[in-house]
Amino acid sequence: MNANTRTALFALTALLGGWGTAAQAQDNNSIRAGVYLIHYDAHADDIAGPYVPPGVNLSVKDVQTMYFAYVRRLSPHFDLELAAGVPPKTKTVGQGPALLGSVPYAGQVVATSRWFAPSLLLEYKFLDESARFRPFAGLGVNFTHFFDNTSTAAGNAANGGPTKIGLSDSFGAAATVGFSYRLQQHWSLYGSYSVSQVKSNMTADTSGVIRTTTIDFRPSAIVLSAGYSF
Repeated sequence: MNANTRTALFALTALLGGWGTAAQAQDNNSIRAGVYLIHYDAHADDIAGPYVPPGVNLSVKDVQTMYFAYVRRLSPHFDLELAAGVPPKTKTVGQGPALLGSVPYAGQVVATSRWFAPSLLLEYKFLDESARFRPFAGLGVNFTHFFDNTSTAAGNAANGGPTKIGLSDSFGAAATVGFSYRLQQHWSLYGSYSVSQVKSNMTADTSGVIRTTTIDFRPSAIVLSAGYSF
């Protein structure tokens, strides 16, 4: 092998090595999928309106759903995450008097709703990019839209007839802490704990008889997921 050939091979090797490094550095996008385990520490004002005795209130059952996210790498230490879940059916349970009139109320599922709640989070990643394990923390905003709001048979009975349920949209702060663990160049595992401010005005319309309350859902979520970067 002459000197010119060795020089050409060396240059080609250097070029391919540099291209590979640049390609790796350009892995600025990732997608993630996993599971949301959502807990509600909900608080609601007592329901107000005609024929409603004092102390009538609501609670919300915990749910699980699928988690999906798109993440954009902004720098070695900052990511921008857009996260959302498959809209789960959330069950609202009556609290307060055991009976409304002669109708069972406390402990009964009185309404159901689905929600779409994307969050946009700016996250700071600790440690160097070469580390397999990297903790992170983030702040952002959450938007929640409620749909398929339904009064159950128990809710209709308690309200005195078929009832239409309405829930206003919500904007609020969101925060997260978590970690990533890189399995190989493109694949990683993630775990995080997130909280969001979700507050909605609820209206129940029973043939023109209106009852209202405000629900502070106070959701928190454990997220377990896997991600692919590209």
